[in-house]
Amino acid sequence: MLTPSSEPSSLSNSAAPPRPEYPRPQFERAQWLNLNGEWDFAFDDERQGDRERWYEPGQGNFERRINVPFAFQSKLSGIADPGFHDLVWYRRAFDVPEDWAGRRIVLNIGACDYASTVWVNGRWAASHEGGHTPFGADITDLLNAEGGNTLVVRVEDFSRDVTLPRGKQFWKEGSQSIFYTRTTGIWQTVWLEPVHDARLEKVKLTPDIDRGEVRIRMFFSRETISSPQASTPLTAVVRISFAGQPVAEQSFPVLHAEESRAIGLNDFNDHGLGRWWTPEQPNLYDVQFELLQGGQTIDAVDSYFGMRKVSIENGRLSLNNRPTYMRLVLDQGYFPDGVLTAPTDEDFVRDIRLTKEMGFDGVRKHQKMEDPRFLYWCDRMGLLVWGEAANAYAYSEEYVRSFTREWQEAVDRDYNHPCIVVWVPMNESWGIPNVQVDVRQQQHGQTLYHLTRSLDETRPVIYNDGWEMMTTDIVAIHDYEWREPVLTERYKTAEQATQAMPANRRIFVGGSKYEGQPILVTEFGGIAYRKSEQEGWGYSGADSDEDFLARLGAVIRPLTVSGVVQGFCYTQLTDVEQEINGLVTYQRVPKVPVEDIRRVVRGEE
Repeated sequence: MLTPSSEPSSLSNSAAPPRPEYPRPQFERAQWLNLNGEWDFAFDDERQGDRERWYEPGQGNFERRINVPFAFQSKLSGIADPGFHDLVWYRRAFDVPEDWAGRRIVLNIGACDYASTVWVNGRWAASHEGGHTPFGADITDLLNAEGGNTLVVRVEDFSRDVTLPRGKQFWKEGSQSIFYTRTTGIWQTVWLEPVHDARLEKVKLTPDIDRGEVRIRMFFSRETISSPQASTPLTAVVRISFAGQPVAEQSFPVLHAEESRAIGLNDFNDHGLGRWWTPEQPNLYDVQFELLQGGQTIDAVDSYFGMRKVSIENGRLSLNNRPTYMRLVLDQGYFPDGVLTAPTDEDFVRDIRLTKEMGFDGVRKHQKMEDPRFLYWCDRMGLLVWGEAANAYAYSEEYVRSFTREWQEAVDRDYNHPCIVVWVPMNESWGIPNVQVDVRQQQHGQTLYHLTRSLDETRPVIYNDGWEMMTTDIVAIHDYEWREPVLTERYKTAEQATQAMPANRRIFVGGSKYEGQPILVTEFGGIAYRKSEQEGWGYSGADSDEDFLARLGAVIRPLTVSGVVQGFCYTQLTDVEQEINGLVTYQRVPKVPVEDIRRVVRGEE
């Protein structure tokens, strides 16, 4: 990490070591500068900052220090204030490495909740709305030639606004019920990288196991085509390898801002030597993109992909053309000291390892657009992920605008991850509470379904996970019934399952009806079992290890013996704040031996 310069006042090295991991693992450049660590920080409850121009060097009363990328509500931020402070300011000094001279400098922020404005040396650099998706800006022309630069970030949250895409962040001061501590401000990595005017902006990688090829779409900066240097021929080179061995290579002229190619993988077969991506064998191909101008490399990006297919064939959910029974666990992605931000990559790895050891194939990442580092490890370790939005709680036209934009950004960001197998834009009618009778809200859900399908034709989309669905690829039902005979009877047939009304909610609304889609029970269980000092609640309760395992079996068995249920998602992986219905405590200690949980989950009891 670059040592901050002396201006503005009294910055020091991070109070906690900054995370070294590259924050965008699906699109990685060799040179980058991590700006995590200690920043100057200020609450602006009196809303003075704009009037007093705190964005200008030397202005403002930045009395506090905060450890980025942890939100001020968290312990790891160094502040740990759960109160309402909806306008906050960040500031830090930085220098650009000397060997980056002559390059364009791009500032990136992984996620900042909610409305952000960025200045460099007192001049506006970027604005972004949305608390869960990345943004950036070319700040080259704002830098001081002599060095010694100042970065200021103003963040405004709207903590009490229930139409804001917020996930589980509560709009009251203290956590209650199913809602938890809020996140305001920067909560994912901030970094710089040097680039050329002509460069690769993003790639989209679509595996096709039926044809044994990968379809690649490359998006280049506008300067690639329109700059004065564009008269010098540009060439793109794509190199694909597996386990360090070359597989395919193509080079071609760059003539448009978007170039597409389909590249055959001649090593790819399924006769004992298949390289498909599965939870059991998460095979990954490495791909390197290089952009040459006049024979010289001006941009190089590393990425990867997995050859896997998710489909629905004759009403059966399939992975790689084979029917699959999905055993998932609900994962809310909260951490005791970091709230939404994992302290290190090791925390992600530990959660994934625990999930797999307990017999689950994947997670439904609940009400959180997770850090790409988590998805990277799921790709590497072989864990299926249902990618779910952080929803609002109430409906408004402003909500429609803000949520739709952020959801598109999330799908675009995460498209390349092989671990993601299902998209979940909506959950339990959050954001559309009157969808049963309100045609506008019904059409909003329909729009999100079709919008998601228009952005990604390769993954199933759920209209509204839980209930009150219309057009949907999967019928995803939430059912916290705990009595085994009731569950066994309810899920004997598709008709009984889709006519039931768990939580007194209809499965379909707006004249829609069941049309043979796969049926999965995607929230159930929630058995409270206290095995720490944490007090809390669950949907039913256990008072001993034996009772807990018996209750776990009583809710899982009816789903695994059902002839119509094609998978489940158990609530939940960990205790979270006032909820004690996890399989492990908030500190990630298993409540009963993981091998016992595995036997129940896999039906081996």
